[in-house]
Amino acid sequence: MIDLERVRADTPGAARVIHFNNAGSALPPAPVLDAVVDHLRLEAEIGGYEAADRAQPRVERTYAAIARLLNAAPDEIALIENATRAWDMAFYGLGLRPGDRVLTGANEYASNVLAFLQVGADVVVVPDDESGAIDVTALERLIDERVKLIALTHVPTNGGLVNPAEAVGRIARAAGVPFLLDACQSAGQIPLDVERLQCDMLSATGRKYLRGPRGTGFLYVRRHMLERLRPPMIDLHAATWVATREYDLRPDARRFENWESYVAGRVGLGVAAEYALSLGIEAIEARVTGLADTLRAHLAAIPGVTVRDLGTRRCGIVSFTVAGKDAAGLKDALRSRSVNVSVSSLASTRFDMERRRLESLLRASVHYYNSEDEIDRFCTILAELVR
Repeated sequence: MIDLERVRADTPGAARVIHFNNAGSALPPAPVLDAVVDHLRLEAEIGGYEAADRAQPRVERTYAAIARLLNAAPDEIALIENATRAWDMAFYGLGLRPGDRVLTGANEYASNVLAFLQVGADVVVVPDDESGAIDVTALERLIDERVKLIALTHVPTNGGLVNPAEAVGRIARAAGVPFLLDACQSAGQIPLDVERLQCDMLSATGRKYLRGPRGTGFLYVRRHMLERLRPPMIDLHAATWVATREYDLRPDARRFENWESYVAGRVGLGVAAEYALSLGIEAIEARVTGLADTLRAHLAAIPGVTVRDLGTRRCGIVSFTVAGKDAAGLKDALRSRSVNVSVSSLASTRFDMERRRLESLLRASVHYYNSEDEIDRFCTILAELVR
């Protein structure tokens, strides 16, 4: 069970706003804020290089904490500046050629699809099942010798759906097809065990449900995939210049990093991961999904509001539309009342939004530090705005 009194005390912003924008940027706990600010102060006092040297043991703890979060080994973890770049390093490292087939879901995120298109991949959208999740039976039927990658967004940005990543992983492993899982929205709110997921690569951010600093993310690469992936760009951190015309890549996942990094953020990311682990990811999931179910029920009772979440397994992201109301305008109106929500647009998940004929959605994403009282107040304010 989550100690709500503790986490509310660690979250000063929660006393000032109703923050339901956790899928976009969660409020960091005080220990994360302190870790980042303390390192920046240290840089101001002794210099950036010297502060980085002193912080190295704490950065190593970050690798260890992320590895624990994923049930991976520290040498399979790379610290990257954001989830998109982490995903890019894995995807472009595969060296796909025009015409290579990629299987993906209807809820795949725009940045990922743009990368498929850029390399000229043959993108095949796997049909959904009746609940709106990726249909694993259809996925299995689509696999043949032309398929070079299965890429899946675990939790889409535009709703509460949790795709059946473990089932997808089993199919990919049996077929010998690399599996890249985008865990940007699931890291920090859902248990992620890469052995159970059977993914070969996984990317995530620090700033969302993990409650880490912006400008942080990470990439997991299964050890057997390391030699198969060639970083699309390297520097003197990722490789060693061993002779005039020769270099050796690092043997671990840090071959996907570069030398210059946000050291304060890396320290803060580790503290965020340790904070989540101290609460327990299973307890976090139970708290978050319970709050989200309560919010969905309250929203459905407001005239004109339609909850748009898909899937049989759902998470803390709650999406909805309001008849006759502009999503962006409602977001601004709510912010003026100290309620933070966000908007998902057609451009972010075009495959899914087009088939549902949706231009945009409001997204109210709860976290474990939110309260039932905040849900009541939010729905009261929303009902007043849409009346």
